[in-house]
Amino acid sequence: MSSSAHATLSEQLTSQPQANKNVAMWLFSCAALVFIMVVIGGLTRLTESGLSIVEWRPFTGIIPPMTDAHWMELYQKYSQYPEFQKVNAWMSVEDFKSIFWLEFIHRLWGRLIGIVFFIPFVWFLAKKSIDGATKWKLWGLFILGGLQGLMGWYMVMSGLVDRPDVSQYRLTAHFGLALVIFIALLWVGLQQLSPRTVGTNASKRSWQLLCLIVFTALSGGFVAGLDAGYAFNTFPLMDGQLIPDGLFVFDPTWLAPFEDHMTVQWDHRWLAKITFAAVIFFWWRAGKWDLSAGQRMATHLVLAAACLQVALGISTLLSVIWLPLGVAHQAGAVVLVGTATYAAYKLRRVN
Repeated sequence: MSSSAHATLSEQLTSQPQANKNVAMWLFSCAALVFIMVVIGGLTRLTESGLSIVEWRPFTGIIPPMTDAHWMELYQKYSQYPEFQKVNAWMSVEDFKSIFWLEFIHRLWGRLIGIVFFIPFVWFLAKKSIDGATKWKLWGLFILGGLQGLMGWYMVMSGLVDRPDVSQYRLTAHFGLALVIFIALLWVGLQQLSPRTVGTNASKRSWQLLCLIVFTALSGGFVAGLDAGYAFNTFPLMDGQLIPDGLFVFDPTWLAPFEDHMTVQWDHRWLAKITFAAVIFFWWRAGKWDLSAGQRMATHLVLAAACLQVALGISTLLSVIWLPLGVAHQAGAVVLVGTATYAAYKLRRVN
């Protein structure tokens, strides 16, 4: 690449995005679809439907089974894998249908997101409605979306080998990538909606809070992946103790935060408490900053979302993961991430 071409590319990447409300609304719509996708994923996980489709067919997989013969074919394929053989051997074809449809909808929704993103993207490119800096960001988002599809199948593959469950590591990676895409869609959308705002000195603090919230959400991925929420269903004590016996009793010890049920749940509890305290402190400190009405409202939204998420988390635990609460708790995590992203954008430092 010549020096002049390299300079032009650098200018495109660092230049101020140009406002385009149509592009912003499209990106916010994609973010809403990703939010729904995470909710469907949580429902699929909690109903243990995620391993019902044992093949990855990115293009032909959009066609559902139409005949009894096709249903029997899919059922027989499912019966060859550990989940059926070790857990669901009692299932008839009719029982199988109930778990098949959720996973089918989950995969179909992922394809829908790809279409809703790609077709308008091509249209906006053709109409030259996207500036150079934003164009490269959106190509990056398109690649991330494709990687998310691959990560989803990589996760499913882990449950088709020996144990009838997906790897908690791959599940958390799949969830984490969904959050990255969601944050990026919101951020680029906000840049298209209002590229110029009043700068503040709170940018670093808001980003630190967002990172802590995402980290806590990812710890919840390990709880979900290990089904660790179905034990120790009391609060605030855990097994009758603040620090329960058996914590970090795992060989090797360094894997306890990722593979030991008690330690994984304990970690998530305390990360949630620390995060909630951090949100309250952030909100309190923001009250002393010289903020606009819109910026102050952003900090209020983060506090409200955090209060709701804490209430959902405790209720989900005490209910021994009642399905509606479990799904709502996962949705609440994304809402909290979304409000923190909005706050980080509103409070960002502007040169």
